[in-house]
Formats: sequence, structure tokens, C-alpha cells
Amino acid sequence: MENLTSSAEASTVSGRLKVDQVAFDLVNEHVPGGIGRRGFLGRASKLAATGAAAGMAVTVLLDALTPGFAEAEQVRRNDKRVRTEWVTYDSPAGSGTVRGYLARPVSEKGALPVVLVVHEDSGLNPHIEDITRRLAVAGYLAFAPDALTPLGGSPRNEDKARKLFAKLDPAKTREDFVAAVAFLAPRSDCDGHVGALGFGYGGDVVNTLATRVATLGAAVAFYGVAPDLAAVPHVKAPLQLHYAGNDEHVNATAPAYEAALKGNHVAYEVYRYPGTQHGFSNDTTPRFDKNAAALAWQRTLEFFQKHLRGSGGTAPKP
Repeated sequence: MENLTSSAEASTVSGRLKVDQVAFDLVNEHVPGGIGRRGFLGRASKLAATGAAAGMAVTVLLDALTPGFAEAEQVRRNDKRVRTEWVTYDSPAGSGTVRGYLARPVSEKGALPVVLVVHEDSGLNPHIEDITRRLAVAGYLAFAPDALTPLGGSPRNEDKARKLFAKLDPAKTREDFVAAVAFLAPRSDCDGHVGALGFGYGGDVVNTLATRVATLGAAVAFYGVAPDLAAVPHVKAPLQLHYAGNDEHVNATAPAYEAALKGNHVAYEVYRYPGTQHGFSNDTTPRFDKNAAALAWQRTLEFFQKHLRGSGGTAPKP
């Protein structure tokens, strides 16, 4: 299923000069860890030297490297609708335990469906904690593990977090996320339904989890690269895939992934948002597209409502 939303086309991003896209591409290349901050600044300086418009674009986009967590926070840490705590679970990778952020709605007393939240390669930062609380307000038990736990946990500085990420063993980290599902499912406050939601690197992980965890109830991946296509026949969970319009690296993996899903009769939905950038749902950076993000979040909640609750009704509103 493919839906090209027209709301994103009216965004501020789509109306910018072409040179701005070059600058955005530099940011996108930096954010997933493709180039370091020094490399980004060097190439950005060369771009700025090509003209005033380019210089202005780079100056504005440098803010993307210092997210405004406090300004974008939707559900405050002290929000009385949500109860939060830090919990740990055993790592199968021999690294001891993994620490994670757990949130649940205060108004719900019984067992609830659970959503595993997988962060980007900037670690478990305040934005992901906020996403976790938003899910709790929507009526879910939500849990966000910190992949950097074996290295001391996610620092608040995103550049430092990405440098630490490069030191992780990808295979062991994937096993920690698989173990997170096994940790959540038998909890007394879980009703047995577990879904997964991830962004960027987290979208990559969610796509892989769908091939690894047969009991996963629903999987939503934002701008995640395709998993091993040979493993797609193992996917049992319904998938919802969100792609930015301007995201060359990730989007290049999408056609073959969709063909594999279709060929293996996997239930999936695909949504593309024209004119948007990788990370368009992250409201802490200039890449944020308000209209596209709101629509994608609505679709996400409706998807979880359908597949984790099974009622087909409307999810609670924040």
C-alpha cells in the first residue's frame, strides 16, 4: 500500500532553494554517522563559499547538530498522566544488563499492549524519552532500551553518542533489542501484545526485528534501511514503513524490500512524504516537518491500535 501525502509538499523544506538540499544532504550524511563533525564543517564551509544563499543555508542547518530538546518536548517529564522509571534486563551478548526507560499511563491499571521504542544512532536522548512518554499517554506501556549501556550509557551530547556508537558490536546490539522483546512479553503489566517503533538507526533495527521475532505484533519503521532480504520470509508482523522524500541512502533500499514483502505475502503499508528530509518526524531539529510528522504519528497510533489492541477503534488522544 502506498500513499503519497500532499500535506508535506506544502512544508517549508520543499520551498527552499536547491542549494539548501545540498546542505540538508550534508546534515543527513553527518547524522547517521557517515562523516564526522570535522568533515561536515569542512564541506559545509566549501558550500558556503559558493554564495550567500548557500552560506545562509549552512548556517541555519548547523543547528541540526544541536537539537532543541526542551523546546520540542510534548509530554513533560513530570506529566502527571505518565509514570516513568528506569529498569534493566539481561543482555544475551555477555555485556551484563541493558538499561531502559519505561513509561506507562497512570490512568490504566491493568495489563497493556507494549511498544518497544528503538532510538537513532544518537542514543537514548531526551527526544526518544519524550516519544516513549507520548506512547504512554496514548495508552501503551512503552519501553526504550539504551543500546549504549555497555559503554556507560548514552551521553547527552549527540556527537559523543555517535562516536560511542561506532564502538558497538552491531551483532551484539541487535541481540540486545531482540532480548528486549523477550523481556517485555512475559511482564505482568503486558497483555501479551508487543509492537516496535524505530527511527533512523532504530528503523533499521525494527525492520530486522520483524525478521527475527515471530511473536512481534506490529512494527513501524521511520526511514529505516531494509533488512537482509533473504530473511523477509520470516516476517510475521504487519509492517508500516515511513520514508522521507529526500533520503537517497535509505530510499535506495526500499524497492527491493517492498518487492520481497509483496512476494512473501507480508501485510505492510508504505507512506512517502514528498519534500521532507531524513528525520522529518524529529521535532528537535530543522529537518522537522510539522505536517508530515503529525500525519505519520497519527498513522502510527492507528496502526498500533489496529494490530496491538485489535479493536480498530480510535487510540487515546494526548
